[in-house]
Amino acid sequence: MEAAELRVGFVGAGRMAGGLARGLLRAGKVPASSILASAPSDRNLDAWRESGCRTTHCNLEVLQESTLVFLATKPHVLPGILQEIRPAVGPHHIVVSLAAGVTLQTLQRLLPAGTKVLRLMPNLPCVVQAGAMVFARGSGAGDGEAALLKNLLSSCGLCEEVPESYINIHTGLSGSGVAYVYLFAEALAEGAVKMGMPSGLASRIAAQTLLGAAKVMLETGEHPAKLRGDVCTPGGTTIHALHQLEKGALRATVMNAVEAATNRACDMAED
Repeated sequence: MEAAELRVGFVGAGRMAGGLARGLLRAGKVPASSILASAPSDRNLDAWRESGCRTTHCNLEVLQESTLVFLATKPHVLPGILQEIRPAVGPHHIVVSLAAGVTLQTLQRLLPAGTKVLRLMPNLPCVVQAGAMVFARGSGAGDGEAALLKNLLSSCGLCEEVPESYINIHTGLSGSGVAYVYLFAEALAEGAVKMGMPSGLASRIAAQTLLGAAKVMLETGEHPAKLRGDVCTPGGTTIHALHQLEKGALRATVMNAVEAATNRACDMAED
């Protein structure tokens, strides 16, 4: 199935769903008239209408009108949604769940046998088409469905297929990792404020520093340790600063944070 022929539905119309839809629209992957979103109230739907997308309050209508369906609800709501839409799910549907902690096994148990179901874990920068996403496919989804999803979501950032066991690790690394980066950016800017720079300017420079460093990593493919070493000169400012970070155990603390978030994601999947 070609992307241009797709009719895309979103059950749930929150920020992440909106970010994915904007990525599809901006890249010209799917016309707005082929996107339908549902939500219980109009609170989140106005922005979709402004983009030219169709909206509804009926989840079943999304199934009836769409071939590719993103389930973008809160995890605790999803089982009820699956029970509601199950009678309308057919062999022509591709169902993609964004719900954290809801496994492919659970999705396959609550949907009709053989449903083409995939599990997607995006992160917040998807809303500005700079996300990092991973997905895993259920037993009913084949290479065609995986290729279609990857092609579509490449407009929203990095998108990789992984074993399902990596999804909770991705949550610890990238889903929650965005917050670690914000905390580091805040500390970076506050250090400059302490030394006399205005706050707004310091925040803009901190953000651009992170953006630039990330771009160098992606474009060169170099290991971050190599790039870090390239910035250091003997007896210079950077090595003195890095010594302070090492004394504060930054590296071990960040590794512990990834571990803690990953373990919490695993616990949520078992609840």
